[in-house]
Amino acid sequence: MNAPVSDARRIVAIAVFYSLLGIVALSILYLIRAVLLVLYVSALLAIGFSPAVRWLERHATGRRMPRWGAILILYVLLLGAIAGLLFAVIPPLVAQTGELYKNLPGYVDQLQEQLVRRGLIAHTYTWSELLRSSGASTVALVKVLGAVQSVMGVIAVIVTLLVLPYYLLLEGHALQVAFVRFFPRDRRAQLARLTHSVTLKVSAWLGGQLLLSFIIGSTAALGLWLLGVPYFYVLALLAGVGELIPIVGPILAAVPAILVALTVSPHTALFTAIYFLVQQFVENHLLVPRVMQRQVGVSPVTVIASLLIGSELLGVVGALLAVPTAAIVQVLIQDYLDSDR
Repeated sequence: MNAPVSDARRIVAIAVFYSLLGIVALSILYLIRAVLLVLYVSALLAIGFSPAVRWLERHATGRRMPRWGAILILYVLLLGAIAGLLFAVIPPLVAQTGELYKNLPGYVDQLQEQLVRRGLIAHTYTWSELLRSSGASTVALVKVLGAVQSVMGVIAVIVTLLVLPYYLLLEGHALQVAFVRFFPRDRRAQLARLTHSVTLKVSAWLGGQLLLSFIIGSTAALGLWLLGVPYFYVLALLAGVGELIPIVGPILAAVPAILVALTVSPHTALFTAIYFLVQQFVENHLLVPRVMQRQVGVSPVTVIASLLIGSELLGVVGALLAVPTAAIVQVLIQDYLDSDR
């Protein structure tokens, strides 16, 4: 009689212990969620660049190159492209921004005159009155301090995303072997094929993102040139780079173009805004599903659903990671179905 009771108590104790252990584990994972997210993004970048590294290892010099050398060449090419992009974009953009800043009071006065004429405000305000009414000194100080803190955090994340994929690429084979050894011998070949399929999917996603950036940059350059917006090539480069950041990136890239168009005329700024809205509508509903289906092999419905779920869970970062994550889940499900069949 006592044996069943003691067994029941033991089962309850074990259940409570594992429940508490699970709660503690989930709490720890929640606390380090930002770190886990950076690790996941770094792993995706390393997986996406690994085919290019393997190609450089075999074909860059006509004979097999050390892996660290191939990774270094890839990093030099990427950083060189980014530096060239910044060199082309920043100087004319700064000059145009300075010109806009000088002309901004005139634009504000014109806007106030229109509002007074329509009876929306009683009279025009000077810049000092506007600053006093908004309490700008305190608010500006708080915003500057917050912006500095945010910039420092972003710089730290960027440095991590540059350094960590390098080491993941360098030790990729050793990490894969160590991961596979956690499983039985009869499953290791299947796991090797699985990791290979995941690598191909993520690399295809990265190529698809670059293709989308090229399409958006090219169409933005054509549209801004037709609208007569100055520095259209610089603004098109910003639009192409902004395409790499879902949701927020295209908006941030459109703002400088609209501001530069405003220096031409309000009508030009309006048509520029409309052009970017139409471009983003076509991109979100036609280009992204089609390109990702062709490159990654994920259906348009899955792409749209994953973007909605990712943006709801993690915002911009979730939208950025939605498609590669959906591709990885698709590989896992397909492998499970094949093995079950």
